[in-house]
Amino acid sequence: MIYDFLVIGGGMAGASAAYELAQHGHVILLEAESTTGYHATGRSAALFTRNYGGPVVRQINAASAEFFRSPPKGFCETPLLTPRGCLTVSFGDHDAQLDALLALSEQGEEIRPITPNDACAMVPFLQKDRVKRAVFEENVTDIDVATLHLSYLKGAKARGAKIITAHPVTTMSHDGDIWSVQAANTPFSAKRVINAAGAWADRIGAMAGAAPIGLIPKRRTAIIINGPEGLDCTTLPAIDFAGSDAYIKPEAGKLMASPGDATPSEPMDAWPDDMDIAVLADWIQRNTTIEVSRIEHSWAGLRSFVPDEAPVVGDDADVPNFFWLAAQGGYGIMMAPILAQLTAELCSETEGPYRNLFAKALSPKRLVDLPE
Repeated sequence: MIYDFLVIGGGMAGASAAYELAQHGHVILLEAESTTGYHATGRSAALFTRNYGGPVVRQINAASAEFFRSPPKGFCETPLLTPRGCLTVSFGDHDAQLDALLALSEQGEEIRPITPNDACAMVPFLQKDRVKRAVFEENVTDIDVATLHLSYLKGAKARGAKIITAHPVTTMSHDGDIWSVQAANTPFSAKRVINAAGAWADRIGAMAGAAPIGLIPKRRTAIIINGPEGLDCTTLPAIDFAGSDAYIKPEAGKLMASPGDATPSEPMDAWPDDMDIAVLADWIQRNTTIEVSRIEHSWAGLRSFVPDEAPVVGDDADVPNFFWLAAQGGYGIMMAPILAQLTAELCSETEGPYRNLFAKALSPKRLVDLPE
């Protein structure tokens, strides 16, 4: 069988693309691992916040909001978003970061200053003598990543898409009309290939004969710890610390913390570095009243970027019918609904609301003009 669309990668990008593309033709999705979403998607504890990332990313986040709040009928049985809020505190040396955040406030998506006393009442493990300023974003929410991902996969199958795991792509060739793809010693044929391979996207591109987009996977570490005794962590907001990439957020009655590290890495099954964990535990104890007596769990995931830190969505400049859906950084879960719909618009050559808004800004062709 010759498929209309062959999607490589079963994470959030590939699953959402398969769901949208299945309305326009026969779709097959190939996942290298034995389960879909094993890497970045399965290790994400995403928040939905419109004010995260650069200008184009924030625009995509804003456009995705409606999908998250009101998914298509039958898409999922439970809400994708639950209230959380996000508190950003400054210890006095990084007020400009708070001012920049406040400048993004708009009607219906207000970001408001609160007093240090109110911030410490909201998050009792903050050190009261250190907090000098604070701002609060009430509309930040938790995303049910597992439900979103599973719903995309189930929806894609319901629309006729075929999803195959444990099939890493090994070779690809194009005869001018049809792609021939070999995966796990099995041949597949398709009119168009969608490269949603996450950290491996440049390697898939090389197999297709495409020039690299300059993708850099970066490792991010996270740990789970207990909150202070007697504190109900489920009611806390997420907490960002101005001047640091570190953050803490509630997770299943405990606390998830990350140093916000971004260590360049080869595409791999990422594992946390012991030194990164030790430095994070020390940072928590120095900057909060939490005693890190035991780390319940630790993990790491890769977030992949190109130099301008915007996603890459569009046809390759030179290789025919080879489509990039990559470089989604730490924003891929939030952007998934819009990037998938944009992918479907471009690959099916149909009119839609996102082609004019985002296609040029996200095109792989823009990368030619970026400074090295």
